[in-house]
Amino acid sequence: MKRIDPQTIEGVQRQLANVQQVLIVTHYNPDGDAIGSTLGLYHYLSRRGHRVDLVVPNEYPGFLQWMPGNDQILLASQNHQAAIEKLHRAEMIVFLDFNVLDRLQHLEEDFRQARVPKVLIDHHPDPEPFADWMVSTTQVSSTCELLYELLVAMDGEQSITRNVATCLYTGIMTDTGSFSYNSSLPDTYYVVSRLIEQGIDKDRIYWRVYDNYSADRMRLLGYCLNTKLKVFPEFGAAYISINQSELNHFNYKSGDSEGFVNYPLSISGVMFSAIFIEQEGYVKISFRSKGDFYANHFATAHFNGGGHKNAAGGYSELPLEDTLNKFESLLSDYKNQLKANCLSHAD
Repeated sequence: MKRIDPQTIEGVQRQLANVQQVLIVTHYNPDGDAIGSTLGLYHYLSRRGHRVDLVVPNEYPGFLQWMPGNDQILLASQNHQAAIEKLHRAEMIVFLDFNVLDRLQHLEEDFRQARVPKVLIDHHPDPEPFADWMVSTTQVSSTCELLYELLVAMDGEQSITRNVATCLYTGIMTDTGSFSYNSSLPDTYYVVSRLIEQGIDKDRIYWRVYDNYSADRMRLLGYCLNTKLKVFPEFGAAYISINQSELNHFNYKSGDSEGFVNYPLSISGVMFSAIFIEQEGYVKISFRSKGDFYANHFATAHFNGGGHKNAAGGYSELPLEDTLNKFESLLSDYKNQLKANCLSHAD
């Protein structure tokens, strides 16, 4: 492996040796990789004797709240002042699973102005240079995989306890869609094998994440596939949209739409998929693609977003209907790329 520069490893080690109070923060609307890496690093640092604070900008799905250490996480959306107090007492900040500070949303300026050493650990392309030490590469499945490599490089395999392994495995599993994408490199499976050796219950982890939904969520999924799925065979594209009224009707909770964007990719010939979810004041968007269509480039160019080649996200400040019209009109502009991708994938 050895995908982290030795000088960076030494720099992070030296920084940790000089501080006691560490603050870990991850991005707005955190996913499994964000929470898994946050809690995995928390267990590692706590075992080393550090005092560790965990701040997450807003709520996250219930199917991620079972991981060991979850009760240590402070939601800034529920207690902003407490989050700022933790920031002010931090001697070092670790940013996990994001690479531009605007992913912190309402916390961005407070963290940008913090005058303490900063470490970034992330796997997204084109990071903003806001950290003193940047553990950053796209050649991993997830931030959790990269964090595993960093911890082992600093302290050897003994750094990976069962709690650490449980959290890191959860992040890798969720960020690869149970190893269905972003998981083609052998190193990913080497890391997974080492985590399993720590005695984690991988089947129970899967159950806690994927077989732990509400009946309302299942009904929402059925409704979306039956009523809200729109397919464009001439472009090899499809999308699902959900408005606020529909969310309310199905008693929507954070995380209920997790994975919906992947379903259209099961349709023969569909290589590009999106989901649009109406929120208060904006539309949240996720994109997925197959082959060589760059979902992240599309998200960056048109919807204030970014991400990975085949998995990206963004948002629109236009009303939902206008956002959908914009997306549909863009498909014509990308027709040649989409069709070429369909043909190459078919070969």
